[in-house]
Amino acid sequence: MKFGVIVFPGSNCDRDVLTVTQGLLAAPTRMVWHQETDIADLDVIIVPGGFSYGDYLRCGAIAQFSPVMNSIIEHAKAGKYVLGICNGFQVLTEVGLLPGALIRNRGLHFICDRAPIKVERNDLLWTKNYQPQQVLTLPVAHGEGCYYADEDTLKSIEDNQQVLFRYCSPSGETSAEHSLNGSMNNIAGIINPQGNVLGMMPHPERAADQAIGGTDGLALFKGLFRTMAIA
Repeated sequence: MKFGVIVFPGSNCDRDVLTVTQGLLAAPTRMVWHQETDIADLDVIIVPGGFSYGDYLRCGAIAQFSPVMNSIIEHAKAGKYVLGICNGFQVLTEVGLLPGALIRNRGLHFICDRAPIKVERNDLLWTKNYQPQQVLTLPVAHGEGCYYADEDTLKSIEDNQQVLFRYCSPSGETSAEHSLNGSMNNIAGIINPQGNVLGMMPHPERAADQAIGGTDGLALFKGLFRTMAIA
């Protein structure tokens, strides 16, 4: 299997992802410039964090028009895997691959910290190496990470069990006070109805090596790589 990491002007976590996929997992990985359109050789596309196009308008608002995005949409429609992290999550909502939107954090402050995140389900490729309700500690770094959706969309997401990660207390409580940035229903990461597209605000690639303080994010990449390599 082969990973592709999208590179926009302003991306700053693309090489962090490369360090995990190509470095720690020894998985073939290609850096994909945003103007490319041929991604047929790739199995998993990762849209990384950063500030695509400087986020001078709304986060992800300009990146959605990059030539590569049409190819990513087709990639997802074909059932292949797409992971959007932080700014990547914002981009995926902008192009409609995921519902809802990411808006300014509660309190209007940029948050850079490590946060407890609860795993809601582990019957998917993304979370098969975790336990249901397991609490992870993952880095977060965002100013517009508050997940918002209208009432009907939010109900649909919950009814379809599309929430994969929620902000929580260190013991796993998911009350409103433990919603790090004010996200509705403490949502930190969601999937599309088919389960092959995941968007999440926390950074699993920044928690993949004990040398930088933790490995709670590595299991996500390992589960994905090993399962896809066998398939």
